[in-house]
Amino acid sequence: MAEHDDGESDGGFDGEGEAAAGTHNLGSLLATERRDFLLRNNGDQVKLSNLDDKVVGLYFSASWCGLCQRFTPKLVDAYNELSSRSCKFEVVLISADEDKESFTVYFSKLPWLAIPFEDSDLHDNLNDLFDVGGIPHLVVLDADGKVLTIEAVQIVRDYGAEAYPFTAERIQELKEEEQAANQNQTIESLLVTSSRDFVISKDDNKVPVSDLKGKVVGIYFTFGSLGSGDEFTKLLVEMYQKLKENGENFEVVQINLDDDESSYDQGFDDTPWLAIPFKDKICDKLARYFELQTIPTLVIIGSDGKTVHSNVAELIEEHGIEAYPFSTDKLKEIDEKEKAKIESQTLQSLLVSGELDYVIGKDGAKVPVSELVGKNILLYFSARWCLPCRAFLPKLIEAYHKIKEKDVAFELIFVSSDQDESSFNDFYMEMPCLALPFGDERKKFLSRTFNTDSIPSLVAISPTGKTITTEARDLVQAHGASAYPFTKERIQELELEIEESAKGWPERLKHKLHEEHELVKCRRRTYTCDGCTKRGTDWSFYCDACDFDLHPKCALDDDTDMENTGDPEDGPKEGYIYDGEVCY
Repeated sequence: MAEHDDGESDGGFDGEGEAAAGTHNLGSLLATERRDFLLRNNGDQVKLSNLDDKVVGLYFSASWCGLCQRFTPKLVDAYNELSSRSCKFEVVLISADEDKESFTVYFSKLPWLAIPFEDSDLHDNLNDLFDVGGIPHLVVLDADGKVLTIEAVQIVRDYGAEAYPFTAERIQELKEEEQAANQNQTIESLLVTSSRDFVISKDDNKVPVSDLKGKVVGIYFTFGSLGSGDEFTKLLVEMYQKLKENGENFEVVQINLDDDESSYDQGFDDTPWLAIPFKDKICDKLARYFELQTIPTLVIIGSDGKTVHSNVAELIEEHGIEAYPFSTDKLKEIDEKEKAKIESQTLQSLLVSGELDYVIGKDGAKVPVSELVGKNILLYFSARWCLPCRAFLPKLIEAYHKIKEKDVAFELIFVSSDQDESSFNDFYMEMPCLALPFGDERKKFLSRTFNTDSIPSLVAISPTGKTITTEARDLVQAHGASAYPFTKERIQELELEIEESAKGWPERLKHKLHEEHELVKCRRRTYTCDGCTKRGTDWSFYCDACDFDLHPKCALDDDTDMENTGDPEDGPKEGYIYDGEVCY
């Protein structure tokens, strides 16, 4: 049995099977010929008849499952709360552990019942009956044995004990309450729970949430394991302290999503703001409420308690305190400044920062930026650890030499994302161009300016210092040096040449390498030919149904030993993480 690899168990069941729609006699379902009881973790036997008139959750889980380790504490909290309220609710553990010792250790920490470890055949039968494709998996049945939901893992994540008795009507009621709360949002409706009306300071003082009324509040989602030393937290602390010094009515409330208390403490101790207490149940609720997608996220709540912005992290990274108070008018002002900045962009404004007014050559000599003014420049964002970067480099070097032959007023500048100077030096040694020095602070500014979230990335700068395109990597990959100088006019010329090259080719053809369907002539940015296994660009004879490509030369000449028209596909290396043709 596997864990769900997306981190969000949906029950592993489509809801249309007999088990999902059916009604079951729990006495028969959970008993064997020799056993009519369940176990508590102290060894006590509990008759199955004790489940009569109760809502029962069948919990498929295991000690080795990382997702179970994260979800089980939430289920324990919900179970304990329902028990304290004398709700008729019980959970039965159906273990996927492979040895009794693991089962026993895991079960010893759980407050509910379990099917004995020895009843492995029953475990398997229940897995099959409820089509359990991954764990954690929680099926909830009502007092009559009717399946209420097979998606109870997500329901408990979202609502905890409030979801009881887990009927469709109760879940709909909770959703409507959320919608109403959204429409009538206040800082209290966001941060107050039935058991807590305060947030805490780092010295453990309780600060009433009511004290935040009338303030601009940043709700800061983070992980304490990142520590207060991570780059964004440093920026936020700096901005926070300046705003406080300026007398601004601003506060930050940290939502720490760590499961480990030491990590929580680590992420809160050195920060000057407030926080939600460790493992408070509202943390998950707020993450879902604000549709959290990334860490860090800083949601801005206005003085009226309404959401002003869903995440200003990038605004703070780029503009710092100037972005405050993140209002629509302020963002318009920033946009106007950015447009003016783009219009006035020069090579010096991109590459000069204080005394950093140079790049370096192959011999380590400093090359003043002033000597590059008036040239066509390519900024190459790359790193040695990035497999696609290494695969793209030969193509780029080939294009570089060809461009240099016809235009000496051209330079390529390597902007490294390497983690250590040795890797930087080794990778730069392969290149014939200029570079920013390793660890240069201008790299962050350039990455933000051109939104280079992925590498390799290639940005073309004109002789006037204006940005021609941030997509030069694709142009070099497809056209090599022929794409130079990467202007719209040159690309339009290339498009005409590409269209002209296909004149006279059939629109459709049959080929012995793919006799199932006709192949259709179509434009393809890049692909791997299924005939010669080499990379192609621009044109392919393609079968959409089978995702089958043939180079025009392979398709028309039936020659699968044609010369390579592009870079070979490199296989992934162990330890590298990348998506398609770029590293993130």
